[in-house]
Amino acid sequence: MSDYTDISAETAGPVMTITIRRPEAGNKLRNRTLLELKDVLQRFRTDPELRAAVLTGEGEKFFCIGGEHDEMSGLDYSQVLPIIDVYEAIDTIAKPVVAAVNGYAVGGGNVLHNVCDLTIASATAVFRQVGPMVGSFDAGYGTWYLEDTIGRKRAKEMWYLNRKYSAAQALEMGLVNEVVPAGEAVTRAQEVAAEIATRSPMAIGGLKGAFSARHSGVIGQARMAHDQQLTLYLNTREAHEVSDSFAAKRTPNDEEFWS
Repeated sequence: MSDYTDISAETAGPVMTITIRRPEAGNKLRNRTLLELKDVLQRFRTDPELRAAVLTGEGEKFFCIGGEHDEMSGLDYSQVLPIIDVYEAIDTIAKPVVAAVNGYAVGGGNVLHNVCDLTIASATAVFRQVGPMVGSFDAGYGTWYLEDTIGRKRAKEMWYLNRKYSAAQALEMGLVNEVVPAGEAVTRAQEVAAEIATRSPMAIGGLKGAFSARHSGVIGQARMAHDQQLTLYLNTREAHEVSDSFAAKRTPNDEEFWS
């Protein structure tokens, strides 16, 4: 997968590692970065050999420090960063994504790791929301999911006061799952992803759909119903008998459902 400029994607067995490669810009998310992330996540979703992914930033200083917006001359929605598309993809793909936060996770970068299923942080990682300091905000994934993760009061504190939080503080408040020595976040995240990959893909997908459904409603429920429950149902005797009877223009034989 070498057809990207802002990211890279490498696979090792069932795990894909996705790296944002703009360290000179703090691994900010510009339009191209987000389109490439959206594309690689779709590849991840549809590849039956892949079971889990790791998302990180290049270098040891920045995971991601938010979005890089072009100046807008008016309400031209073609200029709006497609960042919500990436959040939604991570949240709804029926495979886990583990964030490896190797440095600063600020603004959209803090939201990005938080929408991932798990977060492994370097001991030198720093977490922060700066929106109100720069006239910006995230009133969707950045607030709802943060409140779920660290609680209402802490989430408001993070957004209103714009303080920096160390990896140790992030672990204490539940913002990350594990803290490892500097330089080891990606390796540890890959180990965690590989461990999850040994679990039942159907069960993991069902669980992720259930978690997603809490906020995304019909999307999460539909994912669980279609991707997991319907797949199982289509292999039952009932499904085969009803389908066969329809094709043959006859009444289904109820006995076939239970035999």
